[in-house]
Amino acid sequence: MTPEEQIAKMKKAITQAIKVMSDRFGSTEGDVGRAIDELKASMQTAPVAAIQPSQSAVPATVGA
Repeated sequence: MTPEEQIAKMKKAITQAIKVMSDRFGSTEGDVGRAIDELKASMQTAPVAAIQPSQSAVPATVGA
């Protein structure tokens, strides 16, 4: 996903969340849950496994 696509996805999710959460009487709990899920999904740029460094890549600290 390009940075422009990521930004567009995030803007859409934020706009939807604001709309749903500002209309508490017209929105159901399911609407709020879906808006939150879309926000979380829009913030992820890569799979979590790809972001976390492997144990061998992290240098061990040696005590004094």
